[in-house]
Formats: sequence, C-alpha cells, structure tokens
Amino acid sequence: MSHSSHAEEDDDVEIEEEYLGDYASIRSIVKEALPFQLIATLGGAVAGLILTGMTEELELIPGLIVIYPAVLGMRGNISCTLGSRLGSAIHMGLITKIENNPELTNNIMGSLLLSFMLSVVLGVLGHGMTALMGLESAGVFSLTMIAVMAGVSSGLILSVIAVFLALGMFRFGFDPDNVVTPAIATIGDIVSMYMLLLSAKVVLML
Repeated sequence: MSHSSHAEEDDDVEIEEEYLGDYASIRSIVKEALPFQLIATLGGAVAGLILTGMTEELELIPGLIVIYPAVLGMRGNISCTLGSRLGSAIHMGLITKIENNPELTNNIMGSLLLSFMLSVVLGVLGHGMTALMGLESAGVFSLTMIAVMAGVSSGLILSVIAVFLALGMFRFGFDPDNVVTPAIATIGDIVSMYMLLLSAKVVLML
C-alpha cells in the first residue's frame, strides 16, 4: 500500500474520531437534549391541564378513565419509535427527501397500522377490565371507537410532525436522536389528550 493511501486512511480516521467525539460528548448530548427535555416536562403539564377539562366526559363515559393512560402510553411508544427509526434512517442516508421515498412511506404506514390495531385491542381490553372490576362501562363499541379515533388521528398528526422535525433538525446540524424522541413525546401527550377529548365529544353526540 502506498504512502498516500496510508495518509488518506489516517486523515479519515482523524475526521471520524473528531466527529464521533463531538457526536458522543457529554457536552453535545446535554446541549442538544436539555432544552427539549425541559419542553417535554412543560408539555406533560399542558396535557394534565387538558385532562382537567375532561371532567364531564369522564363522568358521562364510564370506562374512559381506564383507557386514557393507555392511549397516551400507546401513542408515545409508537410515535417515539417512529421518530427513532426516522433518525436512524436519516443517519444511514436512507431518507433524504419526502417525495417518492419507500423507506419513509413504510415507516409511516407501519406506525398508523399499529395505531389502529392496538387501539382496537385497547378498546376491548378497557371494556373487559372495567366489567371485570364490577364497574359500569360505556360499552365495548363506544370505548373502542374513542380509542381508534384518538389513536389513529393523533398518530397521523404526529407522523407528519416527526418527519418534518427529523429532517429539519438534521439539516440544521442537530442529531435527530437527541431531539425528535423527547419532542414527539411532549407533542404526543398534548395531541393525544386533545384528540381523546374530541373523540369523546363525538361519541357523546352520537
């Protein structure tokens, strides 16, 4: 191997080490993640405020209080996983644009399908658990309808936000893995609670 080849390899190693040093440094991680973690804490409080406005719905729809924590948990798990997968795909160069991108489309469609399937399961489980505890339930149809409407609608909104957030942060020099997950977790709590409230109001009008 020639001397020039060795020199090029040494330069590549130095560049890689410098990049990884900045990427994995404590300073870099805290600097990028802390502001979004603080916003995430605030977002949780906002979601709590929305919950306080659901007093009437919680009283009129027995069993709603059983499924609402699960709706938040499900939404956070699916959407944060989507954000993480998008971040990894961007780092690997698999997602560079929105148009005509099978990797992006598959991630979003998979996320929405999971949202629908788990929402149906959640509605049935919510009714079953409420009945097993000897409590009044609004019925399997009503609880499932609320879970599906809230889960799918919030999933669609958060999928769009996750895509633009991941691509935008990467283009502005931020690591999507440090930013997208806490941001989606925060926005997800707020969006999920609001969509749960709207879904409950729709069911009460039927």
